[in-house]
Amino acid sequence: MSSEPNVAFVASGQIPPSAPPASEVGPIHWLRANLFDGVVNSILTVASIVAIVLLVPPLVDWIFIKGVWNAGSLSGCREVIAAAHGEGVTGACWAVINERFNQLIFGFYPSELYWRPILAFVLMLAALAPVLFSTLPRWMLWFSAAYPIAAYFLIWGGLGLEVVESGQIGGLLLSVIIGVTGIVASLPIGIVLALGRQSSMFFIKTICVVFIEFIRGVPLITLLFVASVLLNYFLPPGTSFDLILRVVIMVTLFASAYMAEVIRGGLAALDKGQYEAADALGLNYWKSTRLIILPQALKVSIPGIVNTFIGLFKDTTLVSVIGLLDPVGLLNPIRATAAWNGILWELYLFVAVLFWIFCFSMSRYSMYLEKKLKTDR
Repeated sequence: MSSEPNVAFVASGQIPPSAPPASEVGPIHWLRANLFDGVVNSILTVASIVAIVLLVPPLVDWIFIKGVWNAGSLSGCREVIAAAHGEGVTGACWAVINERFNQLIFGFYPSELYWRPILAFVLMLAALAPVLFSTLPRWMLWFSAAYPIAAYFLIWGGLGLEVVESGQIGGLLLSVIIGVTGIVASLPIGIVLALGRQSSMFFIKTICVVFIEFIRGVPLITLLFVASVLLNYFLPPGTSFDLILRVVIMVTLFASAYMAEVIRGGLAALDKGQYEAADALGLNYWKSTRLIILPQALKVSIPGIVNTFIGLFKDTTLVSVIGLLDPVGLLNPIRATAAWNGILWELYLFVAVLFWIFCFSMSRYSMYLEKKLKTDR
């Protein structure tokens, strides 16, 4: 007769899992992993906390607690602050934003026609939706294709609508017109330039290389001066070429050169086997590029493409140097008035917030698109 040995260290049944140590779960683990992971991170965390404690309360006090929204001038703001908090106390004078809000958004666009650019902006969101989100019906792309014509007549007038001169268009409206048009037009042009730069046809490749290197080697402000002054010398006498259109063309060409290099980087990142696989399937150049090569290259290039878009939108502020009154260009005329002479930070903070909203939205969409397409695979 045999019996199993009774060994103390041999389990006679399944051992239930133990709870993780307290230091590996919960808030303590998060703090150790994210804020105090090593000496350097701990020092940076403490320094950040000190900076927040020293800077945030005074900013909150200046912006919100002592900020004034209703006053007719900078001196009026100071009187309200002095009456409420005592002499020598400073606070933000947001009254200038309250009074000049329409001007910062629409420039000198006729106030009775504000509904037209507002409608154009709403329709722009509707036109972009099927392009940005594939879950929407594809028939909406017909509306996206027709939108530029509708937007032009809504903003500038015609076809029964009152005509608005380009000199009256300014503020955020001008930045959106230049930025969105440049973004939409520079992507396809950049794709063509990137493909042309890799072409085996010497003439096409040379043209693309010369264009890209020339545009990348010239500051945007120089191109804007060309659009503003020199371009008219190459036109027939008496020809009227709208300044905003000239600027849009130059900004688009400038962004296209940078876009071409971003996409060329995506093309270079693809494995040679992708090209060989397309050839093995019997696809010609255009089908292999459209169905296999370009979709993968664009997925890899998403961060760089969106970064170029963000830079382009912020560069629209440079048009103020040629006399176009974008939000930044409107600041000096506002500050030059007797009522608001001397005001500074409030206007720049407001413009910064406007641009941050647009740029942050593009950044978040980029992250959404990267996650959806899984560009790491």
